[in-house]
Amino acid sequence: MIDLNLLRKDTQKIKNLILKKEPSFEIDKLIEQDKKVRSLLTEIENLRKQKNDLAQKGKQGVTQELREQSIEIGKSLKTKEKELQDLESEFKKLLLSCPNIPQEDIPEGNKESNKVVSTFGSKKEFDFEPKNHVQLNEKLEWFDFDAATVMSGSNFVLYKKDAVKLIYALTNLMIKNNVSYGFEPVLPPFLVKEQSLINSGNLPKFEGDFYKTQDDLCLIPTAEVSLTNMHAKQILNADQLPIRYASWTSCFRREAGGYGASDRGLIRIHQFEKVEIYSICKPQDSNEELVKMIKAAENLLQKLGLHYRVSMLAAQDCSFASSKTYDIEVWLPGQKEYYEVSSCSNCTDFQSRRAKIRYRKDSDSKPELVHTLNASSLALPRLMVALMETYQQKDGTIKLPDILKEAMNNLW
Repeated sequence: MIDLNLLRKDTQKIKNLILKKEPSFEIDKLIEQDKKVRSLLTEIENLRKQKNDLAQKGKQGVTQELREQSIEIGKSLKTKEKELQDLESEFKKLLLSCPNIPQEDIPEGNKESNKVVSTFGSKKEFDFEPKNHVQLNEKLEWFDFDAATVMSGSNFVLYKKDAVKLIYALTNLMIKNNVSYGFEPVLPPFLVKEQSLINSGNLPKFEGDFYKTQDDLCLIPTAEVSLTNMHAKQILNADQLPIRYASWTSCFRREAGGYGASDRGLIRIHQFEKVEIYSICKPQDSNEELVKMIKAAENLLQKLGLHYRVSMLAAQDCSFASSKTYDIEVWLPGQKEYYEVSSCSNCTDFQSRRAKIRYRKDSDSKPELVHTLNASSLALPRLMVALMETYQQKDGTIKLPDILKEAMNNLW
């Protein structure tokens, strides 16, 4: 959730920033509802005070006038409290639907306004027409989409042969890489309560985008959800920060919006593997921590020799919970497009306010909210696509870089 004190203190500035990110959000309604809630709370407090004053007078002797006044105030109080309950419920839903406040330096607009800030390598040149990974798979037989469709439905995949080795080898390299940057490996549950999704910012905004079970648990759309909740309702000590985690999980997304022709094969599927890195830090350190996370993700791509670019996302392309996001987009020769393999976001205190994650500067200090950050490091299916399409040979085979061949040979 956003800091309401900021909205109250500098209403026009915060309003403009929120509309810069999500023009359709009813920010004026939120501002008005906030005023109504506070005004009604004041009325209720005044009525309670009047009732208490009457009770004190009644100790000297209850008169008919006091009795009638008390009854009337009691009726008004009951009506106002019910009104407040309904108003607060509506206000909470609206507040939970409000996006994080974007940082002032991010570009206005949507995807077309994203700003490329750096690139690594260049587009590989071929002396033949490069194939996409779906075409390459006709010979390699690394994936079986038909079998997956029979058992699970469309947009699922079954990995086979060297694809299985490649998944595990890449995961191992990612975990080792992230550990070298100070991220501690954790393996969280894949099923979480709905409150966990509220805490991470997925609910109520993205209701319907993830899978629910009959036990009212939800399959995680990303390990970010689990990692956000590891320290929910905790007060940390300053010397514990920053806390850094790396987690390899399967991720499950319904992607209710559907799939286009460019999203074929492994580009967009309902279940995929991803290594996520997550940081909890002091507020003043979060933008510096974001740079560290981007470097951790970049380092592995550089070791794999893949061409990519880093883009600062424009306000409307940033995720709901993010105040600033950088996407790392790898070049896919067979698709002839850049595709995101990592999204690195500073969520400031948006998630920690929901999850109640705080820290104390010292033993005598009042608890303050931490900042949380997350990054894909990296999404495995698209990384596999990049490797296949970049290192394809004219005869349809794949010549993977030595670092990967060694990692695969050491598996089994």
